[in-house]
Amino acid sequence: MSQGTKWIHHVKKLSVANVSAALVEKGQSRVIDASLTLIRERAKLKGELLRALGSVKASASLLGVPLGHNSSFLQGPAFAPPRIREAIWCGSTNSSTEEGKELNDPRVLTDVGDVPVQEIRDCGIDDDRLMNVISDSVKIVMEEEPLRPLVLGGDHSISFPVVRAVSEKLGGPLDILHLDAHPDIYHAYEGNLYSHASSFARIMEGGYARRLLQVGIRSITKEGREQGKRFGVEQYEMRTFSRDRHMLENLKLGEGVKGVYISVDVDCLDPAFAPGVSHIEPGGLSFRDVLNILHNLQADVVAADVVEFNPQRDTVDGMTAMVAAKLVRELTAKISK
Repeated sequence: MSQGTKWIHHVKKLSVANVSAALVEKGQSRVIDASLTLIRERAKLKGELLRALGSVKASASLLGVPLGHNSSFLQGPAFAPPRIREAIWCGSTNSSTEEGKELNDPRVLTDVGDVPVQEIRDCGIDDDRLMNVISDSVKIVMEEEPLRPLVLGGDHSISFPVVRAVSEKLGGPLDILHLDAHPDIYHAYEGNLYSHASSFARIMEGGYARRLLQVGIRSITKEGREQGKRFGVEQYEMRTFSRDRHMLENLKLGEGVKGVYISVDVDCLDPAFAPGVSHIEPGGLSFRDVLNILHNLQADVVAADVVEFNPQRDTVDGMTAMVAAKLVRELTAKISK
């Protein structure tokens, strides 16, 4: 049982012991308000700077969501955001994306810090409210034009509150490009509606996506296929990738909707390229396959996430951290204009 879960049970015991529910609620609300205030002030500062510089239509802004407790196997993705940042700026490579954008230019990339997930859970706050905090954090970033959120997970359960926030803020559904070994569309995996294996069921139920394209799939159950059909998901499995490659490397998305969201689960890659994941699934995409899909995508990318990197399983001197960092770099190039 995680520390946050222990505190939720402890708070419930306090309530039974006649500790005022209003007192507990007041304390929890103060923690949430403080968490959002820090993100708000950072985003406000970055937004004001970019507006003063001018000539920026969109700029990627990193927002970390170090959440791992909705994982069905290992909780290591909670430790990923600082490792990804460290790899982005470690100096072993230059600060340019492959398409020539300079990450050290604030007009291209900014950072508003992390949602303090563990601190929030330590106050006994349950997942319903935590998901709302994540959504509110994303909306705060989007309120500061020209910032667009590039979210560092965390397990894949974070995609639901992030996509919900982007869709609600923009006022309509999105097209979603989802790269993953798994469809993550169980109704409630192991009884958990917020499981990392259920995030896209919540997204589709909420009407936050017009189209959902899932690419790299190679671990899918009968329920995963049935749920895909139920929601009209376009599932592209690795067993047919050679047939689908040309189409997937020439995608045009987002016409008639509010924009395109990209969700990259690091385990979409074959473990030869990214061993530092919780669910090692052979037979995946090469790193260049992923970059070809991203580079050739024609779309107005309004937000993105990189999830499921597990530093506790990384090998070869942080190789997967560098892979995750490169994904962030190239997504930055798709978002910034």
